[in-house]
Amino acid sequence: MQERPGIVTMKGNPLTLVGTELKVGDQAPAFVALDNDLSPVSLDSFRGKVCIISSVPSLDTPVCDMETRRFNNEAGALGDDVVILTISMDLPFAQKRWCGAAGVDRVQTLSDHRDASFGKAYGVLIKELRLLARAVFVLDQQGTIRYLQLVKEIAEEPDYDSVLNAVRELL
Repeated sequence: MQERPGIVTMKGNPLTLVGTELKVGDQAPAFVALDNDLSPVSLDSFRGKVCIISSVPSLDTPVCDMETRRFNNEAGALGDDVVILTISMDLPFAQKRWCGAAGVDRVQTLSDHRDASFGKAYGVLIKELRLLARAVFVLDQQGTIRYLQLVKEIAEEPDYDSVLNAVRELL
């Protein structure tokens, strides 16, 4: 498995990403993650829609909390042709609890805890922590990556405007 040291940092400390480095124009790799009810969910189930995939370390941290709430708020304005996924290594039970407490109902949370299928396929698995790096992928209706943002410092939020502009260009 490919390792890319120093691509991201946490509070200035370099970390190693494991998995394939993806680029705009690549076909989004297949993955299976768990829904809040422990059902396996594959990327194929979202074909035909524009898909925002937000990769975060843990919903129980302030920046991930703010990011997921922000995408939940933006979801209403994007319409039914857009699906927003937030993927973390949090257990499905913790994700369900967090969504209920935060009132998040437009973003689908998925857990990659079982086998890091998403993290490895998208090159965002942090070797030292077995968490996912902060990244946002925008896929078109055919599953091609049209926008990618890997946040260098995982304690910082992504550039939301760039993500939302990339989505609007696909609608």
